[in-house]
Amino acid sequence: MLDSCWKSIDFAVINLSCLHRLPSLLAAWLPDGQRKGREWVALNPTRQDRHRGSFRINLDKGCWADFATDDRGGDPISLYAYLNGLSQSEAARELRKDWGAGQ
Repeated sequence: MLDSCWKSIDFAVINLSCLHRLPSLLAAWLPDGQRKGREWVALNPTRQDRHRGSFRINLDKGCWADFATDDRGGDPISLYAYLNGLSQSEAARELRKDWGAGQ
């Protein structure tokens, strides 16, 4: 039997699971943020961000960008990886294990 850390990662399933509850995940990951239309707008915790506006996450698609630094990604896994300094695989595993994504 394979150890759980060696199980294959279904990135699509984990991303879809996160998308279905993205507003609540973002409230936990970026608690200073707020919903503005179809976006979550927050301070970027990876830099000394003092004004909301440049760091935005699309609530429908999960794509995100910091327009002040040009950092960006296309899905919740990449956002979680970015926020926590993880690889895509590590982020997917943590989302599956700690947040119940894809289960």
